[in-house]
Amino acid sequence: MVDQDTITRMELGDPVQSLERGSWVILPAFTNSHTHMGDSCLPDGATGMTLEEGFFRPHGYKYRELAKQSRPQHLEHITAHLTYMAATGTIRHIDFREQGVYGCHLLREAAAQTGIHSVILSQFDSVPFTAEQLQQNRDPLGAGAYQELQDILAVADGFSESTLNDLTEPAWKQIHHLTEERGKIRAIHCLENEGYRQVSLAISGRGDLERALDFYHPHLVIHATVANAAEIQLLSEHRVNVALNPRANANLGLPLPPIAPLLESQANLLLGTDNGLLNSPNLLAELDFTYKVAKSQFGDAVRPQPVEILKMVTSNIQGLRPLLGSDVYGYLEMGLPADLVVLDFTRPHLRASRHVIASILTRVTPADVLMTMRQGKVLWGELSL
Repeated sequence: MVDQDTITRMELGDPVQSLERGSWVILPAFTNSHTHMGDSCLPDGATGMTLEEGFFRPHGYKYRELAKQSRPQHLEHITAHLTYMAATGTIRHIDFREQGVYGCHLLREAAAQTGIHSVILSQFDSVPFTAEQLQQNRDPLGAGAYQELQDILAVADGFSESTLNDLTEPAWKQIHHLTEERGKIRAIHCLENEGYRQVSLAISGRGDLERALDFYHPHLVIHATVANAAEIQLLSEHRVNVALNPRANANLGLPLPPIAPLLESQANLLLGTDNGLLNSPNLLAELDFTYKVAKSQFGDAVRPQPVEILKMVTSNIQGLRPLLGSDVYGYLEMGLPADLVVLDFTRPHLRASRHVIASILTRVTPADVLMTMRQGKVLWGELSL
């Protein structure tokens, strides 16, 4: 039972793994830990382009096209995709919002219209260093860039550049200091391809992940797509929150992330759908793909347990709870916020499931989502609980 925004009663029976005649299945609503909802206005626009051609500043396809969007048009696209997110069981996303302060305000408005919890991490509107300055790696942020950083942090929940190589080490240290002072989230895209590491090595003799952990201390690392054994060990030793994005990596022709060894590490794994330009923000599709890739990487039919993959979009968000707010849990319990999704397991393809959690990962589609609720407010569907 739900009263206003809180779960007030739960009638729990013995654990059930299989169903005979179907049922409704209630589970914690999902968190999508890596999105770029700003480019959801460009679905599949970068098809056939490399990572650099499609997504790097200043001349990448994404940035050229975003600059052409009128505010009303752009807002309509973002709002529609947030609504679709709710229809697939997601109530929260951690967004890496381009376009500086303007981009933050745009997403805030879309989130207010839909009820989705948008955690906004912003970046500079344009890279504040020349190529020569980045190579020399000595200069701090200039006065204008530092003021932009302050303006960003006044409206955003945190900061993340596209790669560590986009700024100098003195600049990253400034950002660390200011975000720490203001209690903001620090995130960074690392090891999405071999180029991230190689550029970093050419600048400083160290890889991008090693440097990020040393002087930026991110709360969240995105991708780790090409992480080697030593880098996985670093993630494990630091208990890093890592958001994996297997479908986006595959769509770009990149290697698949090392899901199996990361599952065996002490890193806290989360899951994201990445750019709206590449993928729909549908975590059901991401769960299916991730689970099957992980099984293939383990090389047997036993590992991983399906619940370990489901946790990547539910209870593992606890790793970021101190920064996301006290009402973020990722699990259901009396007295906690009513953040839940109801699935229709009376459908023909689900009603005789012999492993409900495995079926959630591999068989549930958006059409099977009866209702999505955040803090007692229905974001999608309509049922009486």
